[in-house]
Amino acid sequence: MTKPVVGVIGNSYVIEDRFNTQLVGEKNLTALADVSGALPLMFAGEPDITDISALLDIVDGILLTGARANVHPALFDTEPHISYEPYDQKRDAMALNIIEICVARGIPLLGVCRGMQEMNVAFGGTLHPEIRNLPGRMNHRMPRLDTGEIHPDPNVVFADRHDVKLVTDGTFARIFGQDTIRVNSLHGQGICQPGERVVVEGVAEDSTIEAIRIADATGFALGVQWHAEYDPQTNPVNRALFEEFGKALVANQHISQQ
Repeated sequence: MTKPVVGVIGNSYVIEDRFNTQLVGEKNLTALADVSGALPLMFAGEPDITDISALLDIVDGILLTGARANVHPALFDTEPHISYEPYDQKRDAMALNIIEICVARGIPLLGVCRGMQEMNVAFGGTLHPEIRNLPGRMNHRMPRLDTGEIHPDPNVVFADRHDVKLVTDGTFARIFGQDTIRVNSLHGQGICQPGERVVVEGVAEDSTIEAIRIADATGFALGVQWHAEYDPQTNPVNRALFEEFGKALVANQHISQQ
């Protein structure tokens, strides 16, 4: 049996202030290959390059990754501000379109960090541009040194930092086999108002939304705020998520081959 193919969205970066590139973190690719049993296929998060219809004809699922750039505030009726930058509006356009089609067609869809936020916006939801500025919220951004620099040890940056309480008997509780999990935290934006079909299934101890599913989706359509791609090879929570995604990919692969 051939491996299921997963499209992994790229992110726009300018290297050395002159080379326009599309990049995907390798952790996303290895998580799919090692745990989901899939063949990852990078595609450009750029509407002028990627034909969405052609893409969805050849993949068995889509992974919307985290990214340095934030979803543009104009997409959720918020005034842009320099502190919310950078943005990647080409990816915004690609991702929101892909989400709607995947959910409508039952194509397995997993959103991680920014990917989860995109799923919420695609269904009319809004985002907090900066979670840490809200009263009573913790700083969900990655750990930094006293100098302000990002901590040099990735094991510190991606360490589990807070609990997530899951809906009892919900989709995530079933996947993880428990109602409370512990996760990492590396984000500035977060969900404010859930979209019309967005069902909240997990919240952090400060009420930040951490896990969602799309109601009435015929296929796998889940999003998580934490970076589950970092260590699913060794982390049982993240392994369970990518394994479940893998099962959905195989099921969709069988359907598409009939």
